[in-house]
Amino acid sequence: MSLKVRKILVSQPKPTNEKSPYFEIAEKHQVEIDFRPFIKVERITIKEFRQQRIQILDFTAVVFTSRTAIDNFFSICEELRITVPESLKYFCNSESIALYLQKYIVYRKRKIFFSKTGKIEGLANAFTKHNKEKILFPVSEQHNEDLTSFLDKKKLDYTKSVMYRTVSNDFEEGEKLDYDLLLFFSPAGVSSLLKNFPDFVESHMAVGCFGKATATTLKDLGIELAIEAPAPGVPSMTAALDEFLTENHKRHS
Repeated sequence: MSLKVRKILVSQPKPTNEKSPYFEIAEKHQVEIDFRPFIKVERITIKEFRQQRIQILDFTAVVFTSRTAIDNFFSICEELRITVPESLKYFCNSESIALYLQKYIVYRKRKIFFSKTGKIEGLANAFTKHNKEKILFPVSEQHNEDLTSFLDKKKLDYTKSVMYRTVSNDFEEGEKLDYDLLLFFSPAGVSSLLKNFPDFVESHMAVGCFGKATATTLKDLGIELAIEAPAPGVPSMTAALDEFLTENHKRHS
């Protein structure tokens, strides 16, 4: 594209790590990078939870595939004044998710299993050993059915419970989208953009994204992509952004 990029919007929360590559890129290329999540996670109400007719204390185990699921599960327990029993078993998608449980429980006193692959399939052996458990599976309203199909294959006694949802993070009325480059990370983020700016056209700005699903969503809308990650040689959004800005600078120098 012919536009010189000076101002970038990353549709994610601002990194808490001062050594984030985004800050290095901003300094290296002399560009301004703003962080603004287009989506946010919202816990369902207690009324919505009760409508599912689920009694948390009926379950002997729980499956967690994200930190968000953990936060919302314990938030619901707290509001319902449920004391989570020490006997409850935890099956987690990864070690980092398992360790996050320390925010709510005494880790060493509990039965916790985690996948070493970062995928639910890595829990196959643990599920085989504990196949008599009555399992609760907290999920998002927009969850991936692949996760439940694995539990079905293992013939486990589990119940899905929607505990949170992704919603649009609305902009203030009259706010302008005053950027040269927009970066997206989910189809929900793209939907939020169109909700906030229904007249959006990318003719005066570049658009980049991370992930196949997000790229497909943008292309289906007829939006041309200046950056698409991951790609060969650019495994991350920051690597792709650095490469794009280097080329953009060459074109305008």
